[in-house]
Amino acid sequence: MRYVVIMAGGSGTRLWPLSRKGTPKQLLKLIEGRSLLRLAFERARRLVPDERIVVVTGAPYLDQVAADLPELPPENLLGEPEGRDSLNAVAWPAAVLAHRDPEAIIAQLTADQLIDPVDAFVAALEEAFSLAEADDRALVTLGVIPTNPHTGYGYLHRGAAVPGFPTACRVQEFREKPDAQTAAAYLASGEFWWNAGMFVWRARTVLAQIEALEPDTYAVVEELAEHPERLGELFGTLRKTSVDFAIMEPVSRGATDAHVVAVALPIRWRDVGGFASLAEVLTADGEGNVVDGDGVLLDAEGNLVINSVPGHVVTLSGVSDMVVVHTVDATMVTTLAGAENVKALVARVADQAGACYV
Repeated sequence: MRYVVIMAGGSGTRLWPLSRKGTPKQLLKLIEGRSLLRLAFERARRLVPDERIVVVTGAPYLDQVAADLPELPPENLLGEPEGRDSLNAVAWPAAVLAHRDPEAIIAQLTADQLIDPVDAFVAALEEAFSLAEADDRALVTLGVIPTNPHTGYGYLHRGAAVPGFPTACRVQEFREKPDAQTAAAYLASGEFWWNAGMFVWRARTVLAQIEALEPDTYAVVEELAEHPERLGELFGTLRKTSVDFAIMEPVSRGATDAHVVAVALPIRWRDVGGFASLAEVLTADGEGNVVDGDGVLLDAEGNLVINSVPGHVVTLSGVSDMVVVHTVDATMVTTLAGAENVKALVARVADQAGACYV
């Protein structure tokens, strides 16, 4: 049976002071009053019924996720006691679902991207599901067809086509985030896709790879599936590593008898990782300004203003390409280019002003 697991962990510090430890990025209602998690859930509902959607998030966010997704069955909400990277956000729900349904096939999706058109996304997932159903040794990853030489994404090097599946191909290797010259070469070759960090596989297939390559992780998640009451005791013992590094890259190099296959995602794919990317997806006025909340701008172009405090007005005059974010207890002013340093700024705020502000 088909399932969807949505990974919704992390705090999104590059969107501080909007996102905090208690209010992570994926739960902020940034897009027409809906959260990124809500949008991901609505996409998942196009693939499987609500009772076959599982969300993995941080334990402190369980109540907020339940409020944002009231249709989600309580037993399908898994709360990590601490962040242990993506391998464990894959391994734990795979073990849980395999114990519920030994024939489970999982689409492992993310909650922090904007995807358009959704119809193309759904069609690609249907192909990926069909491939995983037909080939029980396949780990299917999704590759976004690149539209520019982006240096912020990892890449998949495509190999031979997979007969019977119109957009699928074997993956020769994974490539890390490239420099600008390398990214331009990737784009010109036509042999590379962006690594979307989303996957489809049989639960038992991916668990077999974890058992072979990360046996300690496998032992812990199997114990958690059988004895969920031991979560607080065992979860922190899991090795902190990514699923690409631990599983996908070794399998693509022939480390096990499985193989990695990619299915094309012909979509507009935007990772709302920071304020520059957020500004690109929100509606701008004729001068290129994006204003959310009460704001007044004069002789200003290309600015992003987010004001979450009712009864307070933010004003800008004679400036361009600025980011101003105002909340009840913190105000940040930077340039769009400087917004890439927000993560480092948050660390300094915690050190100099106090952890209560982050």
